[in-house]
Amino acid sequence: MAIRPLADLTRRLSGQWCGVPIADPYLPRPGADGRKAGLGRRLIWPLTDQATWRDLLWATVNGCVGWLLAVLPAGLLVLGVLGVIAPYAPGYARVLTVSAAVFGLWAAPLLLRGYGYLARSMLAPTRQAELALRVRHLAETRTEALDTGAAEIRRIERDLHDGAQARLVAMGMTLDAAGQIIDTNPEAARALLSEARDASVKALAELRALVRGIHPPVLADRGLADAIQALALDAPMRIHVASDLYGRPTAPIESAAYFAVSELLANVSKHAEARETWIDIRHTDGMLRIGVTDNGHGGADPARGSGLRGIERRLAAFDGVTAISSPPGGPTAVTMEIPCELSLPKTSSS
Repeated sequence: MAIRPLADLTRRLSGQWCGVPIADPYLPRPGADGRKAGLGRRLIWPLTDQATWRDLLWATVNGCVGWLLAVLPAGLLVLGVLGVIAPYAPGYARVLTVSAAVFGLWAAPLLLRGYGYLARSMLAPTRQAELALRVRHLAETRTEALDTGAAEIRRIERDLHDGAQARLVAMGMTLDAAGQIIDTNPEAARALLSEARDASVKALAELRALVRGIHPPVLADRGLADAIQALALDAPMRIHVASDLYGRPTAPIESAAYFAVSELLANVSKHAEARETWIDIRHTDGMLRIGVTDNGHGGADPARGSGLRGIERRLAAFDGVTAISSPPGGPTAVTMEIPCELSLPKTSSS
């Protein structure tokens, strides 16, 4: 356990300084899934994790030779400075040290990247560990997707029961009452029929709103970019939408992305006090990327239940990720990435 903070620091710096990101390779801690774990199991957990021994191997290799790749450029640069400022250094020595410094500056990016690759060869997850982590991630996202789907079904049932269904039942009772008095009191029957007509209009509006909440027609007909543009037109703030999509994702991904953006815009409207919002929709390298930035007061935190956690769960079902930057005072920038391919737009044939 003492070596893991050093290994984690190396992974983080490898991504930041060397441009070689390294994933977390550790198996989950006993009890992380909510099940009880005995003291003995918790004590031997680090020893049964293959990543622990790879960390120790890295500590050994890094202590012997690995650090040379990281400090060699700096050492050559210092050598060149000393050769220039040394008062009695001969001319050829100055040339050699300055040449070494120039070589160090040229080789620094290559050596740093080489250091990152060396670290990744030992600190990255093995294929077996990647498979185990993948299975765990899929199990978690599957459970969350099932829970989200069940909650959505309950919401639809509740909306139907309390809304359109109640109005339809009341409309049936009104029509029945009108049928009973239509011969004896035509005026009263006419008033009941008018009331039933108004109830049918309201029930139809509620059904349409419910359908839009399940899968908006504009999304099915015109695609993600136009559907988000329609959201922007209905928003109370000024929203700029830019898109370069040349095709359409699959319907489930398109729906998940649409509702994620819808939830973000609702959060901006409720909490951010923003005057303007920018939405950028791109597809590059097999990845659908959507950025939502506002000029509000910032401070958005998924842990505070502002809807961001729900967006993360929604996208995780498709291996999507969400990155949030929201310092106090703003701005807030949310970037969503979902791996997918686009279908080519249909073209008419002559």
